Amino acid sequence: MRPGLLLAAALGGLSGVALGAFGAHGLRGDLAPGLLAVWETGVRYQLFHSLALLALALAPATGQYPAMRAAGWAWAAGMLVFSGSLYVLALTGVGWLGAVAPLGGLSLMAGWGLLAVFAWRRWREHTDDR
Repeated sequence: MRPGLLLAAALGGLSGVALGAFGAHGLRGDLAPGLLAVWETGVRYQLFHSLALLALALAPATGQYPAMRAAGWAWAAGMLVFSGSLYVLALTGVGWLGAVAPLGGLSLMAGWGLLAVFAWRRWREHTDDR
């Protein structure tokens, strides 16, 4: 178990649910439908990656493999940058924030890529033993 990743997962899940409820109940009448959809996209990606972080944090071998740890931190950073920029964009309408979101998206994809690297290496080790 990785306590730092577990904390990131817990905080991501907690704030994702709270922000989702706030969007559904507090912002529904105040935001244009397009901006509300932007908000909901941020919540969706945050919650999905919080679950991925949780699984990674609870995986027994995470601490032994740098690629797994790096994947988790890439997801945490990506959630903050991607979802965070979408939340601010939805609330302020500041268009240039739409250019920040892809940086967070790249971090989310990097996390999945790092997990794929880890899986590939483990698969190769497993098939080399045969």
